[in-house]
Amino acid sequence: MPLPAEDSPTHESVPGRSAPPRPIPGPRPVRPRGGSRSGPGGRGPGATAPGARPGPSGGQGRPAAGPQLQLVPATPDGAVDAADEAVDGLLESGRAPAEILVLTTGELHPWAAHELSFGEDGYWAQEAAGEDVFYADAGAAARLARRQVVVVAVNGGGDEATAAALPAAMTRAAALLVLCGDADYINGVLGVSA
Repeated sequence: MPLPAEDSPTHESVPGRSAPPRPIPGPRPVRPRGGSRSGPGGRGPGATAPGARPGPSGGQGRPAAGPQLQLVPATPDGAVDAADEAVDGLLESGRAPAEILVLTTGELHPWAAHELSFGEDGYWAQEAAGEDVFYADAGAAARLARRQVVVVAVNGGGDEATAAALPAAMTRAAALLVLCGDADYINGVLGVSA
């Protein structure tokens, strides 16, 4: 399915912030969740992340195969910042940190690079624990556990890396796949005509 370039939902930045925040290395704090929400991630049945398009239904209230898709338009230089804003929005909307995986097609996310500087054992132990947002290179997707939401920052890495990353990310996303990048580029790499 081609990604529409113009009518895609966009993730707006938080009002009053002039620049997107850079992540602080280390685990994200767990935000308290309240209310009477039910279901995975505190969301009621059929709920979607803000700006996400509802996906087709497979009948009897079950979603059709595959996650819902959301595009956040971004340049390769801005894709990581767009992914960070998408994660912030997901957390603010009630998603649990453990439900979110962030992949990059090019340079590693600063959090992943920081954590890997302490050694791979500790880094992969955090992924295995599955208690927080996890950041990884898209090339390692086969090694990663499935999560409710996968956010992909299309931040370079070339056509081959992007072409391999997107289907791999889709297999890791149970409910929502957020692509932060240029729709025309993504469609071109995947060989999909708009």
